[in-house]
Amino acid sequence: MEISGRITKDAVTAKVSNDREVVNFSIAINDSYRPKGSTELKKIVTYIDCSYWMGSKMAQWLKKGTVVELFGRVGLNVYNNAEGKALGSLTFHTSNIKILVFPKTENASAVPAVQKKNAPKDEPDDLPF
Repeated sequence: MEISGRITKDAVTAKVSNDREVVNFSIAINDSYRPKGSTELKKIVTYIDCSYWMGSKMAQWLKKGTVVELFGRVGLNVYNNAEGKALGSLTFHTSNIKILVFPKTENASAVPAVQKKNAPKDEPDDLPF
């Protein structure tokens, strides 16, 4: 399954056991629709809790405002609250993350710069565009 959205707050890494860590974050998905017979456009936002188990170093890139494309599966968590009432929540178990857009920041150094390795800085590259 594939979903994409904007991260709502910086990702948090939680230690589950001695050798396992999980990266938890949430995304917002914006959508809109026009009700039948109406000219008014209705906007809705869906918030989805996500978890990433493949490596905790990914958390450093998952900052508030980042637009991501996620691949994975939906999981259901069912539990009883203090009053004994059965409740549930959905979590998107992410297996692959593609960062589409980094958030705008005042401090340009907050967004990592991508540099080609072994390329001289003063010489132009040989790309035709």
